[in-house]
Amino acid sequence: MALNLLVKPGWVLLENVVQDRLGHSTFGLLAACSALAVVVATFADLGLTQFTVQRLAAEPAFADRQFGTLFPLRGLLTLASLLALVALGWGMGYRGPQLGLLAAVGAGLLLTQYGQFLRAPVQARQHFNTDALLSVLEKLLALALVAGLLLGNQLSLSMYVGARLVVAGFTAVLFLGLLRRLFGRLPHRWPRRRPAGLLLRSSLPFAFIALLYGINERVDMVLLERLSSAREAGYYAGAYRWLDAAMMYAWTVLPLFFARFAYAAARPRELRQLLWAGQRVVAVPLLLVVAFVLFRGEVLFWQFSRSTGAEVAHMTLCLKILFLNVLVNAFFAIYSTLLTGTRYQRPVSWLVAGSIALNLSLNLLLLPSYGAVAAALNTLLSGVLVSGGYVWLVARRMGIAVPWHLLARLALAFGLLCGGWYLARTQLALPWWLEAGLMSVFFVGLLPLTGLVHLRELRQLRPRRRG
Repeated sequence: MALNLLVKPGWVLLENVVQDRLGHSTFGLLAACSALAVVVATFADLGLTQFTVQRLAAEPAFADRQFGTLFPLRGLLTLASLLALVALGWGMGYRGPQLGLLAAVGAGLLLTQYGQFLRAPVQARQHFNTDALLSVLEKLLALALVAGLLLGNQLSLSMYVGARLVVAGFTAVLFLGLLRRLFGRLPHRWPRRRPAGLLLRSSLPFAFIALLYGINERVDMVLLERLSSAREAGYYAGAYRWLDAAMMYAWTVLPLFFARFAYAAARPRELRQLLWAGQRVVAVPLLLVVAFVLFRGEVLFWQFSRSTGAEVAHMTLCLKILFLNVLVNAFFAIYSTLLTGTRYQRPVSWLVAGSIALNLSLNLLLLPSYGAVAAALNTLLSGVLVSGGYVWLVARRMGIAVPWHLLARLALAFGLLCGGWYLARTQLALPWWLEAGLMSVFFVGLLPLTGLVHLRELRQLRPRRRG
């Protein structure tokens, strides 16, 4: 996890430069192709990766019985998905070079996903250090290769996509060789209809959840490029990249609470205490990040030297709207984790499906006229809807008291932070980095004043002297 957190900032900064060099229209088309390919690749897996990890961890003999069917089945699904992606692209109006770009991007993503499937036995056999290295290997190799293209002034759309495709193919072959070294010869045979059908039926629940969560994040980019323009998709991609980076913190912390919630599922009092703790741990750092973006968001686009002032202002507006969605997640993402960790996956899935339907409807209505700004607003409205549903489910279905007092304190701390930041912007005229440092110190001081952090908790963090 720590390795992923280190690689992510590097990719964000590198992709900023790539977008600036290629141009917003070209990168917008690339982002739309990538988003469409991710949706198809997510569906193509059909939940087999998660299903394999779960069954192998609980039943080691599963490998001997089913791997002979699983490996070729997963390979056939990869090939079929690439053909389906090209057919879908044709149906959506991609032609000529655009269709070729979609095929190349899709091939790279499908190879990456096949590599993730090959890591399933490593995860299930508890080789966590090996899995952590494998999870970032492709990103590190691609990072180095693309950085080399930039330094050699050889970056172009075809070179960038080709580099990602080469790295994806290389790591898939490497993972296959490593798997054989760790676990011996991998059984394989042509998948027969009945065993393959049983495996797919067992894995479908995992596929449904993965597809729901994956499509809501990707559909905006595809529809934006098709209904508005590739340039607007590029603006949205430049802003959304920072949202994705900020939410890495939440997606790192929330799985830790997921395991704790699952362990305490039968003890409502312990669940409540965990919810209260998780509410603060997830929200507090994100509140400071959101405030920075609302007042100094333009700083994050410092690498776009080839963009006009109007283009940077347009991306900044999208960024600020998207970070209001980060604010909503800071308050309410923990409730989704509580529900899914205590076997309320079905109502959560219906809520996510409802938010997708709302997002699609708003996109079809607003994207042709308002472009990237509409996509950001639709994402925010969908997030508010699904978050309200999470809170309602916790209160009504689980019977756990929602900590309104804690939510009020978080809102108070955020309001005071924004008020202080407004005064700093209008009265002090400091450089952005000094202003951000000053407001960070101010926010830390607000935490005990608003009751979010108690002095006794701070004292417990001090190292104790040995007697």
